Amino acid sequence: MNKKFLAALTLVSCCALDAFAASKSGMPKLANGKPDFSGIWQTTSAADYDLEPHSNRVDAPPSAGVVEGNVIPYLPSALAQKQKNFAARATEDPALKGFTLGVPRATYYPEPFQIFQREKDLFIVHQFGHSVRTIYTNGTDHPTDPYDWWLGDSRGHWDGDTLVVDVNNFTDGTWFDRAGNYHSEALHVVERYRFLDNNTIDYSATIEDKNVFSRPWTINVILYRHREKNFQLIEDYRFTLDYDQYYPPRKPAAQP
Repeated sequence: MNKKFLAALTLVSCCALDAFAASKSGMPKLANGKPDFSGIWQTTSAADYDLEPHSNRVDAPPSAGVVEGNVIPYLPSALAQKQKNFAARATEDPALKGFTLGVPRATYYPEPFQIFQREKDLFIVHQFGHSVRTIYTNGTDHPTDPYDWWLGDSRGHWDGDTLVVDVNNFTDGTWFDRAGNYHSEALHVVERYRFLDNNTIDYSATIEDKNVFSRPWTINVILYRHREKNFQLIEDYRFTLDYDQYYPPRKPAAQP
């Protein structure tokens, strides 16, 4: 048999087997065989209201929380700051000011985001503020002369079919949720993305920050693929205005 024909036949057979395996597992894959997370995703959890378990509040629905072990392990001094944040959450949440949501909050914020994936990287576009995040999967390391980014610097690798993303180089200008859970510039996040099925991603993030927490802690949320016809991201920018500055009170009309 012609060697070139045999090689081509082998290649086609391998591709067919890969496609069959992906079909059987319900997992979309790239040409290199890695899972393809491309699509528009969103959580249905109440994580953005408060990561920890909480009862019904005037500004939040009840939730069992998404933190493994239920409690975020704050250092005593940091817990005092968190409590101050909670008391001022109606005005001090950075999201209310239109700031970038940060990592991992942008993932479980209650608005969709879209993933565009190639073999060497993933681009994540968020509906809120249209923030764009790049996760490099080309084997490169974090920069040696780091800068503080709102979304950190993300470097990913594969552990089987799980995408593991190491994120550092953060600013301290973001919160984890509306309840005032926060971090410092020392934040370090390790994310894990894996398919539960074709339209569902199991997402986890392990968080550590030596200035704020006594030990690393982990959250878990589920992400669902949007499959509605013609579904797309919609521009969403919001800012808190000083209405007294931009819309000063009108003086009463002079009486005749």
